[in-house]
Amino acid sequence: MHLEKLTIVGAGLIGGSLGLAAKERELAKQVTALVRRPQSVEQCQALGIAHDVTLEATDAIADADLIVLCTPVASMIDLVKSWLPVVKVGAVVTDVGSTKRQLVNELTPIIAEKGAHFVGSHPMAGSAQTGPSAARADLFEGSVCVVTPGQGTDSNALKLVNQFWEDLGSQSIVTSVEEHDQLVARCSQLPHLLSSVLAKIVLSPRHGELQRQLCATGFRDMSRLASGSPVMWRDIVISNREAILGVIDEFFVELEQLKGMIKADTKEDIQSWLSEAKRVRDDWRNPDKD
Repeated sequence: MHLEKLTIVGAGLIGGSLGLAAKERELAKQVTALVRRPQSVEQCQALGIAHDVTLEATDAIADADLIVLCTPVASMIDLVKSWLPVVKVGAVVTDVGSTKRQLVNELTPIIAEKGAHFVGSHPMAGSAQTGPSAARADLFEGSVCVVTPGQGTDSNALKLVNQFWEDLGSQSIVTSVEEHDQLVARCSQLPHLLSSVLAKIVLSPRHGELQRQLCATGFRDMSRLASGSPVMWRDIVISNREAILGVIDEFFVELEQLKGMIKADTKEDIQSWLSEAKRVRDDWRNPDKD
């Protein structure tokens, strides 16, 4: 793939990494980053995030072949509406949002009115760190990116978005909006919320300083996700509310089963439960192991 102009809207961890990777792999003749603050312009220029970093939406969006939305999910629709008049006919717009239903349903017809195309996507890559200083050119290598076309998605636009993520080193997987939102609620959003619950319980002041001193690597690893952006995760939870409520119920059912085994003091059942968890996790980590 070699685009004439790639525009990244928002240059934090994901957007910054996209810029670095696209430049390194020469996916576009010009990589432009649209940012909100003057200090972000200076920072992104110093880090080499893009060939051009600007505060001006018209300059960034005009003539772009591919536009990637890397802002918080809650701001994407209003942002697109604000610079929609300068989107060129035939342009493709995609995003990196972790929930897809609202974005696909609302942005697809809005962008189609301009003779352009929207294709939802969600790279399953990230870090607890935020901001352009955390960006890495290799962030997407070996990862999976879920692409979520809706009804009437242009086939050429879908092909371009798939190719874009493949060229960044990701494996592109196409699925429906509904399936995507259900699956990520279980494997991405539930772990973050559970990590936050763990941090709140264990590090509560009511347990005293000794409790904090006893927290070691296991707690550190389990609670790492709680350090993510509260604003970003608030928006994610709100936008995927129904699916998240469903997987929380799934978790409670499993936890109640474990609680029952512990109450009954059944060693065999507890060991069997733990063994099953170990087996499925090991199989996931080593799928080719005999």
